[in-house]
Amino acid sequence: MFILRTEGLLNTVLLHLGVISAPLEILYTDTAVLIGLVYGYLPFMVLPLYAAIERLDRSVVEAAWDLYASGWSVFRRVILPLVKPGVIAGCVLVFIPALGAFITPDLMGGARSVMVGTLIQHEYLVVRDWPLGSALSFVLMGIVLVAVLVYLRAERAVESR
Repeated sequence: MFILRTEGLLNTVLLHLGVISAPLEILYTDTAVLIGLVYGYLPFMVLPLYAAIERLDRSVVEAAWDLYASGWSVFRRVILPLVKPGVIAGCVLVFIPALGAFITPDLMGGARSVMVGTLIQHEYLVVRDWPLGSALSFVLMGIVLVAVLVYLRAERAVESR
């Protein structure tokens, strides 16, 4: 919030550099929510990717270069399939907590931003409609369960190769 507000760091730097003439109103928008979620959940994606890339056998990549593969072909046909488990793990690790996030959208987006987590929180705490809040929670839990099952199936398919 310190960075994105009207008198914040981002607007101050952009104004001093002459990139903008008036401060941008980013806070309390969907863009601010997106920036906040990316900022908060980026480590959950980076760490599995780093672990997968660290385990990558460099000799396979070198062999692809020796066979005159282009940079894009090396990435698409060699590196990406080898780090696919890390990509899938990172996506699941980001998807699950981001789906239920309610603090970040509430702080960064204000009342204008509605996500599943904020909707459930609103149903429980403001409207006091516990049956609807419970139903939404169960739907959210079902979505997470399906996502985890898809992840496990994809992981088994990668391991069986």
